[in-house]
Amino acid sequence: MQASSRDRVVAVLGPTNTGKTHFAIERMLGHSSGIIGFPLRLLARENYDRVVKLKGARQVALITGEEKIVPPSARYFLCTVESMPLDRPTSFLAVDEIQLAADPERGHVFTDRLLHARGHQETLFLGADTIRPLLTKLIPGVEIITRPRFSKLTYAGTRKVTRLPPRSAVVAFSAAEVYAMAELVRRQRGGTAVVLGALSPRTRNAQVAMFESGEVDYLVATDAIGMGLNLGLDHVAFARLTKFDGHSMRRLSPPEVAQIAGRAGRHMSDGTFGTTAELGPMSEELIEAVEDHRFQPLTALYWRASRLEFRSPQDLLRSLEARSPDPALIRVRPPEDQQALAALAQDADIAAMAANPGSVRLLWDVCQVPDFQKSLTDQHLRLLKQIFRHLRGSAERLPEDWVAQQIGRIDRVDGDIDALVARIAQIRTWTFITHRGDWLEDAGGWRDHTRAIEDRLSDALHERLTQRFVDRRTATLVRRLKTGEALLAAVRRNGEVVVEGEDVGRLEGFHFRLDRTIGEEDARPVLAATRRALQSEIPHRIALLEGDDDGAFRLDSTGRLLWREAPIGQLVAADTPLTPKIRVEDSEFLDGAARERVRLRSEAWLTRFLRNRIGSLYALEEAPLQGAARGLAFQLAESLGSLPRASVTAQLDLLTKAERRMLGELKVRIGAESLYLADQLKAETIRLRALLWSVHKGAPLPSLPAPDEPPVLEGDAASDESLCRALGFRRLRGRGKARALRVDRLERLGQAAHRRLAKAERHAGFPVDGQLLQLAEGDSDLLRAALATLGFRSEQKDEELRFHRQRRRVGPQENSPASQKRARLRRKKPASASESRQVASDSPFAVLQTLKRARS
Repeated sequence: MQASSRDRVVAVLGPTNTGKTHFAIERMLGHSSGIIGFPLRLLARENYDRVVKLKGARQVALITGEEKIVPPSARYFLCTVESMPLDRPTSFLAVDEIQLAADPERGHVFTDRLLHARGHQETLFLGADTIRPLLTKLIPGVEIITRPRFSKLTYAGTRKVTRLPPRSAVVAFSAAEVYAMAELVRRQRGGTAVVLGALSPRTRNAQVAMFESGEVDYLVATDAIGMGLNLGLDHVAFARLTKFDGHSMRRLSPPEVAQIAGRAGRHMSDGTFGTTAELGPMSEELIEAVEDHRFQPLTALYWRASRLEFRSPQDLLRSLEARSPDPALIRVRPPEDQQALAALAQDADIAAMAANPGSVRLLWDVCQVPDFQKSLTDQHLRLLKQIFRHLRGSAERLPEDWVAQQIGRIDRVDGDIDALVARIAQIRTWTFITHRGDWLEDAGGWRDHTRAIEDRLSDALHERLTQRFVDRRTATLVRRLKTGEALLAAVRRNGEVVVEGEDVGRLEGFHFRLDRTIGEEDARPVLAATRRALQSEIPHRIALLEGDDDGAFRLDSTGRLLWREAPIGQLVAADTPLTPKIRVEDSEFLDGAARERVRLRSEAWLTRFLRNRIGSLYALEEAPLQGAARGLAFQLAESLGSLPRASVTAQLDLLTKAERRMLGELKVRIGAESLYLADQLKAETIRLRALLWSVHKGAPLPSLPAPDEPPVLEGDAASDESLCRALGFRRLRGRGKARALRVDRLERLGQAAHRRLAKAERHAGFPVDGQLLQLAEGDSDLLRAALATLGFRSEQKDEELRFHRQRRRVGPQENSPASQKRARLRRKKPASASESRQVASDSPFAVLQTLKRARS
């Protein structure tokens, strides 16, 4: 598009927020036709939508690398700079952000438009004032219009990320840094939108929409926000002032800092900029340059030859490497398309297929297929080779099945953020390919298909970003807390706490349990909101607890008191095992008076519960007994229900028949081996007494046999005499591991053994039979230990196990109770006939008789 005498070339220069783009669109719509080239696909789409609302869809076209909407009657074209249709004559032409001609990556494209693209009646170049000297040098007679910034931009110093004001953007220069900053903001402020250059326009728009709608108050972005994104930002904070430019790390230039910082403030609203605490303050020179919008002018632009030779790939490469005609134009480093051409030209097959100008032009078109992953990997080069071979084939089209296979691999919405970003980059490449109408049989159909895939991937990416970096609960509550308004809260029947419509946790008893998905740092604003909201709920719950029936309470296996399945207290030791107390669980919502009300109601339930489950122990303790009976009752209650008979022999001897009867009515069983309460040997009561013993002793809960397991204790539990008494077990004699048997089972074993001994021949003992072994749970070792405790010894003879009475008496504490009983019976036998026979007083036998009576 060559200039004519009627051309009017105008440069509209100034900082951000000067209304340059708005001015250009107004100028274009005053002409019969026009083209505007934007630096980003996103901006092209945004302004296309604006012009469609003004002129209607039939008059407006959109052309980008991956999107093309061109109605037959289109008069106004909104494009990316690379996609401007320069072969279409229009009255008006404009290029936005023309200072990007100095960009090392894309500058040569902007420089080409600056030198060669013109409207028949008017041409506008929009950009920063830094390009003014080069414009006047390269375009003689250019008219310069300077536009001042609408609002003031002021340096606000250094702040921690967590202390940034709402409506702030944090700027970093890599995806990893953006994600780290976004995570920090999410934890502290409830959420942030994320903007990266790698995001698709659809994802970027969705993220920006969250910020603009106020759903989140923060934005974390790369320098992608510096180009034309109109955001309601009040503050821009730089987390870094260096970036990797594709070749090396370098510092941002002052104009680049200003371009990004200038996003703060909108129209007439002033903005501020600064740095994060991790970076430290900016230099005075940089601050002054950004605030005053005064920068060193550009001294050179990047350039690449536009007159190309297509005789062969080598000729094309040589023409691309031509030197510029002006010292102000620097030859660009080989861009991606040129690098791809150089790589493909070294392939002998490709070089042979590019043997004429037409095929070389085709090869150059293929090399311009972008690698949106920015890697120029072997994978991308292989794709370009395949495309070229197919297009040089007999069909001169890309095979439908091959295209379907390539695109099908990308059509997946699973995976994390990085996986989705990579797939979006891949599908954007294929969307670009489908816009080459002569490469595919059904180019329109494939174009719609790839756009649909990109939309699905973009929506999935937006969802993943939102899930990771937005905590809507925290964001909502933080905003409401700032207003100082009363928060609306409710507690559902299941204990879920809802504040301002957001589930934040559960009220378990009188303790608030924060939702597990809320991290430690997020917890602070949520807890602040919840405390305020629950102040009126707690008194209601205390009244509910006081009025609830006993069925709402339960004691778990560890001694926690549960109310409606929520823990509210814990058993603690008191004077005796039968009188434990309740310690109410700590809660920031309970003051002293409230805590006492909970304790009194809890202990009232506990008293009724214990008396219902182990009432015979309380009855024994409170029975109107006297003397020896009273002492036995006290010892049984204190030991929680059982005593070895040998330990209370003297007291038993003092009992009258009436006292024995009274003890029996109190469910006391006086066995040959033990005294115990017969109704306290069920599994559930044993477990309860184990808990009471554990609480009183401050000892760990013992390991108990299950209801369907043998009634045997082993290990540490069997070694503790007080525990065995409390549970109704007797420790067994014998070597090896410690064992204890339940007292009723030991009594049955003793009875069975004595019956067999009475029937056995003198000194022969009795053999083990099935019934005896069954009483010992089929365990011969257990049988030996139990009978040894009862005063029997075992003998293995001819593969037969037999038991005998002990040959000698053992110590008083180890005597068999049965043996002791028989000894007492012998002492109480009436005198035999020979002993009662009268003898003469002067007989020597009379003296012997007197001595025997005295001894007895």
